[in-house]
Amino acid sequence: MSTATFRIYRGAQGGGEMKDYTTEVSEGMVVLDALHGIQADQANDLAMRWNCKAGKCGSCSAEINGKPRLMCMTRLNELDLDKPVTVEPMRTFPHVRDLVTDVSWNYRVKKKIKPFTPRTPDAPDGTWRMQQADVDRVQEFRKCIECFLCQDVCHVLRDHHKEESFIGPRFLVYAAALEMHPLDTLDRTEELKEAHGIGYCNITKCCTKVCPEGIHITDNAIIPLKERVADQFYDPVKALVRLVRGKKA
Repeated sequence: MSTATFRIYRGAQGGGEMKDYTTEVSEGMVVLDALHGIQADQANDLAMRWNCKAGKCGSCSAEINGKPRLMCMTRLNELDLDKPVTVEPMRTFPHVRDLVTDVSWNYRVKKKIKPFTPRTPDAPDGTWRMQQADVDRVQEFRKCIECFLCQDVCHVLRDHHKEESFIGPRFLVYAAALEMHPLDTLDRTEELKEAHGIGYCNITKCCTKVCPEGIHITDNAIIPLKERVADQFYDPVKALVRLVRGKKA
């Protein structure tokens, strides 16, 4: 058994400060364990979100030593405990209290994306037939736990505050899951270009680096969507065809 110091942000609605708490830690503990100990013994009013403590609910997102991470999946033996471990709320979203932020904007954004719309069943029993490779391609995107760490680290949202015109990496992944689904019939490329602002993303891969589920957000979701938008709206051959057709009309 040893001790470690945690420098935790305390306060409400953006008005607060970092406070130090020293607590006992032991082998195998994660940051969430330590904060539970502090909450129980020293700061009963410490506000933080958590649920499963297994890295699957996405509730305990925070910034640990300046990096967006899940508190329940950040082991203390990965950190330098000779220095205070800083724990702060996600900076991209409105601050509520202590480590809690208001992430409701994300759910409003999700409602703006055209929902899954499957084609007519093609089998006598009323089901569909799909190639396994097509199923495997979108299965990766379904691993998302909506922790919103990718949204938090995205500089378009974090630094440039483009919430009104950019849906962020989480929902580009969601759109990719729909666009690449072998049964879906809708085309979302125009919305991706205009309302969803995919052009704002300059593929720095910061979102991919913080994903606790290891989803290849940039390579497997965002870049293929960018290619679809470029192919539909910026391909010179297609532009020429549209021009010729327009003249004939």
